[in-house]
Amino acid sequence: MIKSSIYGLTLEQLRSWLPEHGQKKSRASRIWEWLYQERVHDFNGMSDVRQECLDVLTEHFTMNSLSEHVKQESADGTVKFLLRLQDGNLIETVLMRQKYGLTVCVTTQVGCNIGCSFCASGLIKKSRDLSAGEIVEQIMHVQRHLDAAGQGERVTNVVVMGIGEPFDNFEHMSNFIEVIKDRKGLALAAKRITVSTSGLPDKIKEFADSSLQVNLAISLHAPNNELRTHIMKINRAFPIEQLMDAVDYYLEKTNKRIMFEYILLRDVNDQRKHAAELAELLSSRKSMVSVNLIPYNPVDEHSQYQRSTEESILGFYDTLKKNNINSTVRMEHGTDIDAACGQLRSKQMKNAEAKADVKTAAKPDASRLALG
Repeated sequence: MIKSSIYGLTLEQLRSWLPEHGQKKSRASRIWEWLYQERVHDFNGMSDVRQECLDVLTEHFTMNSLSEHVKQESADGTVKFLLRLQDGNLIETVLMRQKYGLTVCVTTQVGCNIGCSFCASGLIKKSRDLSAGEIVEQIMHVQRHLDAAGQGERVTNVVVMGIGEPFDNFEHMSNFIEVIKDRKGLALAAKRITVSTSGLPDKIKEFADSSLQVNLAISLHAPNNELRTHIMKINRAFPIEQLMDAVDYYLEKTNKRIMFEYILLRDVNDQRKHAAELAELLSSRKSMVSVNLIPYNPVDEHSQYQRSTEESILGFYDTLKKNNINSTVRMEHGTDIDAACGQLRSKQMKNAEAKADVKTAAKPDASRLALG
């Protein structure tokens, strides 16, 4: 039987759950401390919690809903984890070392249905959402990796930018954020958490109305509908006009800045004319937005796209700056490993399929053997 991850419960949910199962509500805080401050690996490690309570927790929950399948470490300190879920599915989680701290990029779905034509994540269609516990456990797995190194390092920042569309898994994503923000747990500040969406207008508005108070990033990648639809099929359902209406709602409701992500694809969306069009699109909102320019990591399956030249990248950046649009060029991480999101998972799955094909081909033909 597949059990739910204990990490999927917020502290308040745990306080409600315990009395419903014959346990004292007051034990929740100590259990929480064992989970997130002591970071024990199993329930029996909670030495001062009554065995009766531990037995009930063990019966209903797991602390290990994922296991490490592959780990890649880059020369720049980036670590990419390929993690196996209880049902056998694989997901990716990435640890990045940055000047302002240690950032973990988490996955929210098994596969992705958004269908961006340049992205490795979308090569394998969505099969299910991750639970809040499965998302939290990605953070815990990375933190235990850091604990094992013995340097006293802590995860300081989280970006929800891995495989999947977070706003298509809104409830579990929201519960995940509540858990990692909790002051009695990991205590990550809201300003150090960023959620990235490909642009679901209704969910952007719901996000604005929520109490999460974390940062929002929007994957834009094109300044007009024709080009964005070519790159991102989601634009057919939610064109830029609808997206910008939701952006304006968010800005008015929260008074928080938005970061637009823009992957630069050679000779597709990386020319100065595209930058000028983007600047025009954002001009009325320029005091509240910034653009993160992302050099493309090529993916074998999307050979139609190539990395922009340095001249094009600098020209795009310069055009935005001249139009008073705040912008940066993303520092790259893990370029000597499978850097693109979803690339490691896709490669591992293809390798597994290839091995299966070889085994099938190597089996003797039973019908021929029977015939002698």
